[in-house]
Amino acid sequence: MNPLSSANPAGTPENLLRWRHIVIEGPIGVGKTSLARRLASHTNGRLLLEQPEVNPFLERFYRDAERWALPTQLSFLFQRLDQLREMSQSPQFEQMVVADFLFDKDPLFAELTLDDEELALYRKIFAGLHAHTPVPDLVIYLQAPAESLIERVQRRGHEFEAPITEDYLNRLSDAYSRFFHHYDSSPLLIVNTQRMNPSERDEDFALLIRQIQTMRGRREFFNTAI
Repeated sequence: MNPLSSANPAGTPENLLRWRHIVIEGPIGVGKTSLARRLASHTNGRLLLEQPEVNPFLERFYRDAERWALPTQLSFLFQRLDQLREMSQSPQFEQMVVADFLFDKDPLFAELTLDDEELALYRKIFAGLHAHTPVPDLVIYLQAPAESLIERVQRRGHEFEAPITEDYLNRLSDAYSRFFHHYDSSPLLIVNTQRMNPSERDEDFALLIRQIQTMRGRREFFNTAI
């Protein structure tokens, strides 16, 4: 039987049922939102997406990062908190939830963009909020080299992302690698997307689903290039 077609009455494939809250993560341009959409559709799950377009400071941040870093960061922090609170209080939380952001990762951007005094303030706010957020059942971390990320960002053509540089994406990718090297709050599947595109290619998506279905350890790696 095709593992992609075996589903419970609610539409979620049976051997994905143990993952009630899945997070897709990775740096800008890696394809986390597209994959979250596809996985939510495949599992008949609820989709929870970051909303950069409603952050009133983001475009200004990309033009003048030093001036607008703190309000941009705090706006994202409270947006994510509100979304997770709404999710955890909703009766729909009984169905699978697929999100394209991990609350625990929020300080990663703060450490890249804030000065010492701003970062100290941010950390106090984050620490007070973090205890009130749910822990995902599974985190899928998508990796790609910075040159691939900049090409993908340019291809999708979001105007507010035009000022993003390869240097910034290099630093961001390194920060993600360091963060997930130490992350152990949830089971973690690390996926190398340099030569695969599970959000767009059916074969790659099927391979990823099978990897999720057969995952047994707390940390696993998936790389089709090996």
